[in-house]
Amino acid sequence: MKIVVLAGGLSPERNVSLSSGTMIAHALRRLGHQAALVDLYFGLAGWEGPVVDYFDLPVTDRWKQVDPQAPDLEAVRAARPGDSPNQFGPGVLELCQAADVVFLALHGTCGEDGRVQAAFDLMGIPYTGSGYVGSALAMDKDLTKRLVAPLGVKTPRWQRAAYTEKDVDRLTSTTPVPCVVKPVASGSSIGVSIARTKKELHAALVEGLHYGGECVLEQYVAGREIQVAVLAGRALPSIEIIPSDGFYDYANKYQPGAAREVCPAPIPPAWEEAVGQAALTVYRALDLAVYARADFIVDEEGTPWFLEINTLPGMTPTSLVPQEAAAVGIGYEQLCQTIIDESLKARRG
Repeated sequence: MKIVVLAGGLSPERNVSLSSGTMIAHALRRLGHQAALVDLYFGLAGWEGPVVDYFDLPVTDRWKQVDPQAPDLEAVRAARPGDSPNQFGPGVLELCQAADVVFLALHGTCGEDGRVQAAFDLMGIPYTGSGYVGSALAMDKDLTKRLVAPLGVKTPRWQRAAYTEKDVDRLTSTTPVPCVVKPVASGSSIGVSIARTKKELHAALVEGLHYGGECVLEQYVAGREIQVAVLAGRALPSIEIIPSDGFYDYANKYQPGAAREVCPAPIPPAWEEAVGQAALTVYRALDLAVYARADFIVDEEGTPWFLEINTLPGMTPTSLVPQEAAAVGIGYEQLCQTIIDESLKARRG
């Protein structure tokens, strides 16, 4: 098959996406597919040959390891010639139209939020993962909680806050601590802070202005970090995250050795059942498809507290879904092929 692996873009998770895309493209090549790794934002810039020949270019390894720093998006914008507001780089749509399927390795806004999926639906381009509605809902942490809380899924108390600099003092005084401050539509823990004091909350809110000034202020729940992937409607074995220092932030997620990951998670069978069922409830409530990964805190009584669900979870060298799949005998290449097969079924449906 001719497959475009679409990565990069202008998301704060750009570097993670490029690493996922590199791994996926290599796996697809090993499976015998003609896989082309393409940056959504830069596209085929500088390529002068026929579009179809792009599928035969070597896959670069320069993005395999995730950069420890989140990208400077202004610098990324400045690196592309011209001033076009188009998020699709030159030749991207033409190449995608020439493919049998597009493997979405995009993460975060402009890729995981349903906009690319909606554009591809209109153009008749098959792609991997959930459709545009489920993707958009899952990207919004507030809307996701509003939908799943009435279904019996426990989630920490929260409030959505759209604010400017003049609102920071008011929010600091009225929000109980400890709490978690997170952008309403972001991932990879970019912009996430745990505030245990009012001083830390004030600093977190000021930092949040750099991420759009729209956040979820969430009750802090102490417990174990447990995540569960869903693949083709089936909950995979859970995985426990044990950071070496602090919480599971951007650095701890993507730098080898920064966190210990245990799969299957060493939890009682009843806890495993509860967290798996909660993940499936969220997955079904949002009408997701193919695969996703739900994040939980499990307290000392075994109660899973749902945090969020990711519709295009990472596929980097340190990512969790491949580890959970491996726990049931599904290797990385087979996982990629399963995602493609299930996605084509979903698009036909």
